[in-house]
Amino acid sequence: MTASFSVLLSIYYKEDPTHFDEALTSIWDHQILKPNEIVLVKDGPLTPELDDVIKHWKQKLGDIFIVSALEKNEGTGRAKNHGLQLCNYEYIAIMDTDDISVSNRFQMQIEYLEKHPNIVVLGGQLQEFVGSLDNIISEKNVPLSHNDITSFSKNRSPFNHPTSIYKRKEITEIGGYKHHLFMEDYNLWIRVLSKGYQTANLPDILLYQRISNGMHGRRRGWQYIKSEWQMFKLKCSLKYQNRFNAFLLFLLKSSIRILPTSLLQKIYNTFLRKKIDSSN
Repeated sequence: MTASFSVLLSIYYKEDPTHFDEALTSIWDHQILKPNEIVLVKDGPLTPELDDVIKHWKQKLGDIFIVSALEKNEGTGRAKNHGLQLCNYEYIAIMDTDDISVSNRFQMQIEYLEKHPNIVVLGGQLQEFVGSLDNIISEKNVPLSHNDITSFSKNRSPFNHPTSIYKRKEITEIGGYKHHLFMEDYNLWIRVLSKGYQTANLPDILLYQRISNGMHGRRRGWQYIKSEWQMFKLKCSLKYQNRFNAFLLFLLKSSIRILPTSLLQKIYNTFLRKKIDSSN
């Protein structure tokens, strides 16, 4: 018997209704293995156009589509944590409201988890696109084995968050998502790994992530530096990383966060992404 699972999303007013509808289509109409429920958290009031998309999908899916609304915008971490409490099944798959899951994503992940019941978090690879899937520009790769994931996590987030699926019980027991601006997912993974939970990433492309031109280059400024400091403190409090090494990493990442936008974009493109020639 195939394991039951939920899909969890949160949305706020700046999302594009067309992209949102495409995301939902990818996790329902186009999926070989469909979720038992889709849980959507409205992170504050939305535009009428977004509410219309939600109304359409509620009429289409009925009780499978669970919608909960927060009175005001709380941020993605708090919204996801609210949704986590509403999920009813053993496994919870994460999805962003402007991305596109591949048609066999859930089938691959559930089959793997059924064969490896010790795995608490399972992710995979993704490709980034601008505008449409005809314009895939880069690939974001993460390590596959638990040991490599743990080593990788000392420096960077070891999962592509919107590809992840995890066990509800274990994630709830460690407190779910915490408010950590720009880094709610990385914060969660550090706490998962510090508890010794087993993890893995599939080698397959599971998702196409929508980005805008120059998006990575805008990941700069004092708010990001404050988040880097919060991450440093978390690693130290959990004794997850040597304090000296963690502090050196904080200094390195903070210095990058104050670089000019164009230079920061080049760093992302050169060192943190695998470029793809979409003309081939």
